[in-house]
Amino acid sequence: MEKEHTTFFIDFIIRVIVGIGLIFFINQYLSYKQIEIAVGINPLSALVSGVLGVPGVALLYGILVCQIL
Repeated sequence: MEKEHTTFFIDFIIRVIVGIGLIFFINQYLSYKQIEIAVGINPLSALVSGVLGVPGVALLYGILVCQIL
């Protein structure tokens, strides 16, 4: 039982690190292309990327694009 909790926690932390890194680099790329869309790096975006992974990051950007329309 303890091993399952440890594995889940490690997977969560890895998804948070990858998600925040992905948000950072996507924000940098969009800024370079002068596109005014940027997801903030905060606890909520870390939680979404930790729970949902890369699709969660895509969801955050999708929500911003929908707000523009």
